[in-house]
Amino acid sequence: MAARALTIWALDGIPEITPGDDLAALIVDAAAGTLQDGDLLAVTSKVVSKAEGRIIAAADREQAITEETVRVVATREHPGGVTRIVENRLGIIAAAAGVDASNTAEGTVLLLPVDPDRSALLIRTAIAERLAVQVGVIVTDTLGRPWREGQTDAAIGASGVRLLDDLRGTRDAHGRVLDVTAPAVGDEIAAAADLVKGKASGLPVAVVRGLAHLLDPGAPGARSLQRPAAGDMFRLGSDEAYRQGFAAGRETRD
Repeated sequence: MAARALTIWALDGIPEITPGDDLAALIVDAAAGTLQDGDLLAVTSKVVSKAEGRIIAAADREQAITEETVRVVATREHPGGVTRIVENRLGIIAAAAGVDASNTAEGTVLLLPVDPDRSALLIRTAIAERLAVQVGVIVTDTLGRPWREGQTDAAIGASGVRLLDDLRGTRDAHGRVLDVTAPAVGDEIAAAADLVKGKASGLPVAVVRGLAHLLDPGAPGARSLQRPAAGDMFRLGSDEAYRQGFAAGRETRD
């Protein structure tokens, strides 16, 4: 099999986004003459949120986090306050429910897009209609990870691209059947794209070339990557699970 090459670059020419801007049109203008069939676009969720007016005044960021929270997973006190890991309305497990106070005006916070999969679809459709190329679009956000230090970008919205490369049932190089291998390629693409977008460089969109085999107009969106509760072995933080189990044990004993 021929070696596979991957090329990633950030798009220049996208201005500071404000509420009401036609983000899809701005991306089309910046990408004109550079895109080809099979390319993937990784779009930072912050610019999607700004264009969609998901900026709110928040003297108290904690209240915004509370309003976006569906379920508390874990809380930890630290010298600067309390970190809350929660499930938000998109089903994403994240610190602070994805509410972000960076790269926005003082006294405001950014909420995640209402429907990142739809946002990705609108961008993909605009590119197909105006530039006559078929691409996949991933909306990305920065998430922490259990067991690992630091953060990485992941796919929170998508359209036209397969996010899970399910290899179960195929065979490895030695002929063994793969039982559980299913790389989360959507998250891998998001993380790779962030290496050229950065966090404060004013480059919110990256083009990823070399993965045309992942294009799939019928692929489910990023919500499909959320693990169902029944299969989640780490649904609660360790302290929260201990307290819940201890309380259940007391009730049983009583």
